[in-house]
Amino acid sequence: MAKSSSLNVRVVEGRALPAKDVSGSSDPYCLVKVDDEVVARTATIWRSLSPFWGEEYTVHLPLDFHQLAFYVLDEDTVGHDDIIGKISLSREAIAADPRGIDSWINLSHVDPDAEVQGEICLAVQMLEDVRGRCLRCHVLQARDLAPRDISGTSDPFARVFWGSQSLETSTIKKTRFPHWDEVLELREMPGSPSPLRVELWDWDMVGKNDFLGMVEFPPQVLQQNPPNGWFHLLPFPRVEEDSGASLGALRLKVRLTEDRVLPSQYYQPLRELLMESVLRPAEEDAASPLAVLEELTSGDCRQELATKLVKLFLGQGLAGPFLDYLTRREVARTTDPNTLFRSNSLASKSMEQFLKLVGMPYLHEVLRPVINRVFEERKYMELDPCKMDLGRTRRISFKGAPSEEHVREVSLGLLTGYLGPIMDAIVGSVGRCPPAIRLAFKQLRHCVEERFPQAEHEDVKNLAISGFLFLRFFAPAILTPKLFDLRDQHADPQTSRSLLLLAKAVQSIGNLGQQLGQGKELWMAPLHPFLLQSISRVRDFLDQLVDVDGKEEPGGPARALVPPSVTVREGYLLKRKEEPSGLATRFAFKKRYFRLSGEMLSYSRNPEWQTRSSIPVSHIRAVERVDEGAFQLPHVMQVVTQDGAGALHTTYLQCKNVNELNQWLSALRKASAPNPDKLAACHPAAGCSRTHSAVTLGDWSDPLDPDAETQMVYRQLLLGRDRLRMKFLEDSNLVTTPEADTEKGSSATEGACPDALAHQREAAACLLEVLADLDQAHEEFQHQEQRKVAPGPLRP
Repeated sequence: MAKSSSLNVRVVEGRALPAKDVSGSSDPYCLVKVDDEVVARTATIWRSLSPFWGEEYTVHLPLDFHQLAFYVLDEDTVGHDDIIGKISLSREAIAADPRGIDSWINLSHVDPDAEVQGEICLAVQMLEDVRGRCLRCHVLQARDLAPRDISGTSDPFARVFWGSQSLETSTIKKTRFPHWDEVLELREMPGSPSPLRVELWDWDMVGKNDFLGMVEFPPQVLQQNPPNGWFHLLPFPRVEEDSGASLGALRLKVRLTEDRVLPSQYYQPLRELLMESVLRPAEEDAASPLAVLEELTSGDCRQELATKLVKLFLGQGLAGPFLDYLTRREVARTTDPNTLFRSNSLASKSMEQFLKLVGMPYLHEVLRPVINRVFEERKYMELDPCKMDLGRTRRISFKGAPSEEHVREVSLGLLTGYLGPIMDAIVGSVGRCPPAIRLAFKQLRHCVEERFPQAEHEDVKNLAISGFLFLRFFAPAILTPKLFDLRDQHADPQTSRSLLLLAKAVQSIGNLGQQLGQGKELWMAPLHPFLLQSISRVRDFLDQLVDVDGKEEPGGPARALVPPSVTVREGYLLKRKEEPSGLATRFAFKKRYFRLSGEMLSYSRNPEWQTRSSIPVSHIRAVERVDEGAFQLPHVMQVVTQDGAGALHTTYLQCKNVNELNQWLSALRKASAPNPDKLAACHPAAGCSRTHSAVTLGDWSDPLDPDAETQMVYRQLLLGRDRLRMKFLEDSNLVTTPEADTEKGSSATEGACPDALAHQREAAACLLEVLADLDQAHEEFQHQEQRKVAPGPLRP
């Protein structure tokens, strides 16, 4: 049984941060660490003591973790960045509430003795002879220790305590991956049983030694199950000092999603029920798994569930029927066409997530050129008189103070100069839109036409499509390009305002002119002629978009979410020059343009260069970050490949920042996830550690995992099991008659014929039986795991 864990982290904002610059302000940014690995860095908010970030990350954790930490630093252009404070959240604290943490948390001081990382490998034996009991501690090695010296390494030694006795290992110079292989024996002294504590220290010739971490085991663990293996290093137990909010606070949202995934065969009955659901009449369905899920879920849970369901049905080649099933149910319930798909229903969220999962490469192709122009040119644009900064415009003009009218005219020209290429790219993209999206929109339009055939509702069929494509896909991507992987960083305030104006215009076009000129934003009126002209082009575009033949054919569970030939990540990296042996100097890294698809990692001198070198993704055996001390360079990773003869080759790549490093690591790890013969050992000679190599960042290119997706659906169905039983089976032992059905009546069954009720009860009984079987399987596997679990070290 596999373990599936992920952290949903949102760094919202800060307040009352201390001033670190002579100007009386700070330039804060936030580092997010899982255990000892930096997984994300927020943007720097310049000259602010109350920064707003609003950045969100999903971190997949196939391995367990102990702590999530947030470090707030002040960026300095000269010298090292200043540490403002930190927040540490233990795994237990995050998991205590299934809804997660959503609150303001005070920053605390950073104590160097508490900044430990890495693991130690021990083998402990309890022996007894004529002289009494003896503890034999075999100190083998440690890995990924914190760098304490200016060279970026440490000089570690171990100190073992048992009762009043202590012994030390030898000191290994200049390494974070020491190998001791030393056996230390300590005799038991009179008195009560004592715990075993192993401390690691960095030896210093001048001054005191630096603490590197410790592990501690209680007497009962030593007696019953002596430690043998790798153990995570912990700081000294201490009471957390309250800074009294003197360092400020962060508002954080953190939620841990953790589950045990059974072997695939246990989920097959539930998957079959889900697939059968979409093939039955949607409007009459009340007891299938999908009908139950639709009724139960809400809020953030609904979006997460929609993503899992879309991926599950995509893997089975039934995304089209799945979306058609949900939209038919939604359309059947809708009486006012003006409210169609305007709520965050399961149907709306599923279509929205479907567009993101299937259409992200399409979105990038359409919008990226213009978005890049907006970021690079940084033009000042404003139509709202209340927000116009005439003083700023005066500073860049040589003709005196401009009027509002002049600023409006210049801004209008700039906006239409960006909107024109955006609309040209969209309406000219019919042939590049993924066929699955076009088929889904074709089914959607047909469904809406059937429900609202009246002439006065002629535009509803187009609004249903444009509402998803423009209002939930194109416009949000223009507004926040980083969230759609169009840019690596959030926009500055001026660029953000320009993107907001462009997004509002695209949203108005997607509304097909409805409410144009109404509401509070009358200052958008200068754009109306352009918008009206674009609306007629969009109608033609939507007609062409749904003019597609064919239907989705059922596929297999191994079907890829992203076609193997599609590029999932590209950009410039520094590649280490091939050398026969030894570590290269920093000057051996050459700039190359890399492209990663599901099949190949290729690179060349620049994007247009015809001659390209390639590494098949199927040859990748490991993807690891490299310690900074290996090349005296930050943000380096290695890709280990194996050729046909079985020989291993290593390619070293340097990224420009920690976010880019994590994005490339995640993309390469996900692309190579199905590969056999992955390397299980680390490469300490190159400063690499396997301690955190499985951490990946969640995004649109996450591979399909039908078992994990079905497990999440199962958990959601459990929440509605009692309600389902009460609705359809509370009187199942009684003989069902039309009279009894009429007397009972409920919101789900009122007015239904006896045959329909019988089918619903049969479906409900089948679903409850499948859930009970999964319950039993989970209990059996849990009992097996509990029998295998050994007591671990003491926690501080």
